[in-house]
Amino acid sequence: MMNKSIWLVMLAFVFLVACSDDSAQSKRVNSVSHDRWYNQSMVKQGKELFQQNCAQCHGAFGQGNPDWRQPTAEGRYLPPPLNGTGHAWHHPLNQLRDVIKNGRGPDVPSDMPAWGNTLSDEDIDTIIAWFQSRWPDEIYQAWNRSGH
Repeated sequence: MMNKSIWLVMLAFVFLVACSDDSAQSKRVNSVSHDRWYNQSMVKQGKELFQQNCAQCHGAFGQGNPDWRQPTAEGRYLPPPLNGTGHAWHHPLNQLRDVIKNGRGPDVPSDMPAWGNTLSDEDIDTIIAWFQSRWPDEIYQAWNRSGH
């Protein structure tokens, strides 16, 4: 009887761990995305595209370069965080799309490449959906209240 109880507890634990994919982040995304402009399908596709095209510079979780606020010796800026801890949430959706599509930020010297020949407009929207899904609800709501 004891072995059966232990087996059931272990099975329940394995089941819970297996279902916790991306744990707190998944729970947060699932709990807030219903009031956001994108859906979970877009977030899933955007995650894949972000990892393939953006993570090399912005980090696998959109964390950016730690020195993103400081210009380099050449006066250029390193990739900023896109996870809600940087300034991306200050920019309207169309500006985010434009920077990804055409490269560089407005009046900001950076090495952001243009992705318009590689990514479709739909791809760009899914990438934005993914990194916005990482924004805490307070940041997303501030962005949304600004009419973005």
